[in-house]
Amino acid sequence: MNTLVPEGFEILLEDGPVMYVHKPGGLATQAPPNVDSLEVRIKRHIKVRENKPGNVYLAVPHRLDRPVSGVMVFAKHVRAAKRISRQFENRLVQKTYWACVSGLVEEDSGTWVDYLRKIPGKAKSEVVSVEHSEGKKAVLHFEVMNRSAGKTWLQIQLETGRTHQIRLQLSSRSFPILGDRLYGSDEPFGPVTEDERAQWIALHARCISLRHPMHDEVQTVEAALPIYWHTAGIHHDA
Repeated sequence: MNTLVPEGFEILLEDGPVMYVHKPGGLATQAPPNVDSLEVRIKRHIKVRENKPGNVYLAVPHRLDRPVSGVMVFAKHVRAAKRISRQFENRLVQKTYWACVSGLVEEDSGTWVDYLRKIPGKAKSEVVSVEHSEGKKAVLHFEVMNRSAGKTWLQIQLETGRTHQIRLQLSSRSFPILGDRLYGSDEPFGPVTEDERAQWIALHARCISLRHPMHDEVQTVEAALPIYWHTAGIHHDA
């Protein structure tokens, strides 16, 4: 049963040392000390809930970009953390993303392959040629879920996990994600905010599936769409 906690996030499922959480957009997964982040909020919640006198252990086996919402998994002890991290390293974790973009994607489904490079000194990536010494192969599979009002709703699966991969592969084809000013969107999305760091974009980690690190059963957890999607001018029955 989903639980919205006072610290400002939603617990989707908690099973022993594993916690699945719905991360809100505009919130960093991790941050330097004394800066708000999802990691800090979860630790604070566990400390209060369990009345822990000391530090709280919490492993963060993967991340979502600050403006992205959706499901994440965390581990509350070392053995579980190692087993979950191994699944990520071996690409055994299945993740599904939803994106709402400007423009109409013509193909109903397909695969995009690019070579991406993180720009030194900047929180941004770029597409480079296959010959570029710093280029890393990026593979994305997509399926169109709906088209309306000059926008396309995509379901996406990644073979690779490059920095800003979905955002860049879409924007480089002139399909920027709504609200993603860093990669060319001029359409608003999410709550109105003067703080650019709190800006949301229409990219949502919809579903994650992995084996529980202790009892080895496959768990599939979904995060419902934030309300802002329903006012983005495109609709879907899911």
